[in-house]
Amino acid sequence: MIKLLKNLGKKEWLLILVSLILIIAQVWLELKMPDYMSEITVLVQTKGSQMSEILKNGAYMMGCALGSLISAVIVGYLVSTISATLSLKIRKKLFTKVENLAMHEIKSFSTSSLITRTTNDITQIQMLVAMGLQLMIKAPITVVWAITKILNKSWQWSAVTAVAVTVLLGVIATIISIVSSKFKIVQKLIDKINGVTRENLTGIRVVRAFNAEKYQENKFEAVNEKLTNQQLFNQKVLAVLSPVMYLVMYAITLAIYIVGAYLIKDAGFADKIVLFGDMVVFSSYAMQVIMAFLMLAMIFMMLPRAQVSANRINEVLETEITIKDGKIDTDTTNEKGTVEFRNVDFKYPDGDDYLLKNISFKVNKGETVAFIGSTGSGKSSLINLIPRFYDTTNGEVFVDGVNVKEYKQEFLHNKLGYVSQRAVLFNDSVINNVAYGENGQGQITEENVKKAIEVAQAKDFIEKMDDGYQTHISQGGTNVSGGQKQRISIARAIARNPEIYIFDDSFSALDYKTDSIVRKELKKYTNGATILIVAQRIGTIMNADKIIVLDEGKIVGMGKHKELLQICEVYKQIALSQLSEEELKNE
Repeated sequence: MIKLLKNLGKKEWLLILVSLILIIAQVWLELKMPDYMSEITVLVQTKGSQMSEILKNGAYMMGCALGSLISAVIVGYLVSTISATLSLKIRKKLFTKVENLAMHEIKSFSTSSLITRTTNDITQIQMLVAMGLQLMIKAPITVVWAITKILNKSWQWSAVTAVAVTVLLGVIATIISIVSSKFKIVQKLIDKINGVTRENLTGIRVVRAFNAEKYQENKFEAVNEKLTNQQLFNQKVLAVLSPVMYLVMYAITLAIYIVGAYLIKDAGFADKIVLFGDMVVFSSYAMQVIMAFLMLAMIFMMLPRAQVSANRINEVLETEITIKDGKIDTDTTNEKGTVEFRNVDFKYPDGDDYLLKNISFKVNKGETVAFIGSTGSGKSSLINLIPRFYDTTNGEVFVDGVNVKEYKQEFLHNKLGYVSQRAVLFNDSVINNVAYGENGQGQITEENVKKAIEVAQAKDFIEKMDDGYQTHISQGGTNVSGGQKQRISIARAIARNPEIYIFDDSFSALDYKTDSIVRKELKKYTNGATILIVAQRIGTIMNADKIIVLDEGKIVGMGKHKELLQICEVYKQIALSQLSEEELKNE
């Protein structure tokens, strides 16, 4: 928690100081009121007292109450500002951190957990700061100040108050020890319920197609019931605190009056009025002490869950980023558009087996190089090493003659036009989806966007949409077809005008005719840019300048289409599984 509070700036600490001063003033005003009440009590029972004196003390009490109210309102506004600002800074810091995490680091948390940490966990911190900042300052000051005012009144009343406070502390400590460990379980269950909900929504078509609604309901119900039961247990335990607090509060009032009755009975006539006034004042101060502990109890109820949330947030913030920026952000060689792998081995950080073994090849500027192989042969893993979604385990990857680890990631990514295996569209217009990001030369122009859409063969269907280029795309592209999503994704890469295009199985949803036209137009438009294609279809890659065949993470063939049919059995088997021998001869 303390680590997160370090995100507060000088302005927030100044506001905390102002709040502290106002809270001290508020406590002073509240503790001053019993003094005036005591004066009124004595005046009422004293012969010859003037009504004006009683009214004057009453006016002072009203003034104290009004001053306390104004202070409370201002403090409430200030601490709300502080907590909201802290929440904003933590959420921004957490979001930025997640954006910079490597792929395997993100997977170690799960998407649903990161969503919970960015929303629910930060909300817990905000609530604690909003309430706790007031109560944790006010309660101790009230306790100490009130106790100093009542200590000299009567040791009997002080003893009664001490017993009540001891009982309260014992109850609070017992409750906190029971529930503190349970809040960690609650946050993990919220992760799970978010995960199940997210899975259900993203896979809604499959759920309906297989009539699996009941199965999904049961799956959600199981997690939801666990969360409900855990929360019910926590709330039942915490619910004990409120009746105990009120029981102690009323019991101490009764005890003070019982003790007071005995003291007044045994006192002389002159002391009876003073003792009665002291009893009224002591009762008020004792209530202030109990209320202060009630405020602390509220914080103690919130603190365990907020501490769990703080630990979960810090777990992400303190995760060491393994893929770190290099220093190069300008071109340092004469090479342009080249990609080279030198003796590259790769396995996932948490994996045991190597997915790529001893990979070496070079792609020259303007070449179209394709990668093919059976499922699990390492094609996508290989291509993902170029933009540094992962780093090599052994060996080196070079772009333009420079090791990719030496580049600043932003500069490296501006050299690339990347289209992922799974087409990703954002909740925005068509034109903004294509002009997404920047290419190192500022905003991508509308002219570039429209030309890219034309090259990607997306112009016809986009212009037929109700709002044309301004048509809104739903989150995940659910209002367009798979082929349309791929063409918009391809257009996004083209609009950047990069040195190197990377297509990770990005033509799979296109029909053969559109696939062929897109590649031909792309070749014309790219004007000497390097193209790397991962594909499953022979038709997509057979005209490539070089085809690299992978099998079980190793290169088993490299060359042109006709060469590989003669010298590479793996490639031949893939080709024959898609085309007949007659069709292959005619190609």
